[in-house]
Amino acid sequence: MTVTAPEVAPQETTLLSPPTDDVVISVRNAGKMYRIYDRPQDRLKHMLLWRFGRHYGREFWALRNVSFEVRRGETVGIIGRNGSGKSTLLQIIAGTLAPTEGEVQVKGRVAALLELGSGFNPEFTGRENVYLNGAILGLSREEIDARFDDIAAFADIGEFIDQPVKFYSSGMVVRLAFAVQAHVSPDILIVDEALAVGDIAFQRKCFASVRRFQNNGGTLLLVAHDTQTIVQNCNRCLLLSNGLIVADGPSKSITDVYQKMMYSNVDDLGELIDSKALLEKDDDFDHQEHFIHRHVVVSLQSLFDPQLLDIREMSYGNGDAEIFDVTMLDENGRCVNVLVMGDKYDFRYKVRFIRDSFCISFGMMLKTLSGIDVSGISSDREGFSIDSIRSGSVVEVSFSLRMNVVPAVYFLNAGVTGFVNGKQTYLHRRVDVAMIRVIPKDDRQYYGIASLEHRFCYKVIQ
Repeated sequence: MTVTAPEVAPQETTLLSPPTDDVVISVRNAGKMYRIYDRPQDRLKHMLLWRFGRHYGREFWALRNVSFEVRRGETVGIIGRNGSGKSTLLQIIAGTLAPTEGEVQVKGRVAALLELGSGFNPEFTGRENVYLNGAILGLSREEIDARFDDIAAFADIGEFIDQPVKFYSSGMVVRLAFAVQAHVSPDILIVDEALAVGDIAFQRKCFASVRRFQNNGGTLLLVAHDTQTIVQNCNRCLLLSNGLIVADGPSKSITDVYQKMMYSNVDDLGELIDSKALLEKDDDFDHQEHFIHRHVVVSLQSLFDPQLLDIREMSYGNGDAEIFDVTMLDENGRCVNVLVMGDKYDFRYKVRFIRDSFCISFGMMLKTLSGIDVSGISSDREGFSIDSIRSGSVVEVSFSLRMNVVPAVYFLNAGVTGFVNGKQTYLHRRVDVAMIRVIPKDDRQYYGIASLEHRFCYKVIQ
């Protein structure tokens, strides 16, 4: 089986209004079609006869009817299963692939980290390839001269900079390719999984470079399978499925929908799109941001704030179990949702099993308001082996926690998995099932996420 881009007959185009000044990427009804041939001779027949209305092979649309805009300075993540069209979309925006239909407008210099090193000539030295790639990206020789020392320092490949690239390891190629792209002063940076390569020190250097680019007002498109990378780096996210954009919104909400797609039995696209009801009511989580900033007087005897019950939960699973009665209890057994930093609590929920279940694991997750994972716990990782639980059984699960996190608002997830049809599957998962606020126990200021129960002291030794 072979795949090739189609020859497309000229079509009558509809004139579209140009994007506004602050829109730097405008994608309108874009689609990319490939023609798939079962026999090599069918490709030749199609090339010769398609103008006469004779078509061979069948159409495969990698993208269809994709429309969105990205404004200057925005950071947008793109997620989806393998084969959903993410890389095809980025290649069209980068200009390395032409759309079959629709229109794409890009304003400004683009640096695309798609297949790092794909533009290198293996016979050229690293130095020569720096100048070659810089010229392709629109830099003059003088501009490359001015940047070369910084590029070489960033790549950190030593004397290999003057050796042919064909002698480089894959890691050295990645280092040099990223270094070139990071120093061309782009207006738009497009990254397709490139930050997941290289050693840990190099990855940290890459993320720092991307962060500087964002802080300087650059526009970033980032594809990653790791939802935490999206949540930490992007304020907006697009979810692709089968070549379509099925959700567009705040990164936390979209990654929740993506996890529903990945870990539940969502075979129908319409069922997935129904999840957008969660996003449409979201309003960028403005309804929850006030929980961080508003001053609340809560009785230390109750430590319960009814306003923290205003949450948008997502629930999914195969239906073999049901999670209910989710509570957070203090050491006196009281139900609380305002917690004192450093104190002990029990996070509990009950599970009703609808069918006989096997190889069961219970879990929980604590997340920040923006969706960053703080801590995840599961019974199997704690060494508890639960072989089977009968239909009709009700199990109470308890996780004992010391709340060593800084004062802020957090979300809790609850989940139960079992072995179904040869793989571990969510029987039921409740995302953002509860919201809690952690308050300080003293008047000190705290930063970051974790509380290390720190003490500071000093003494003059000379």
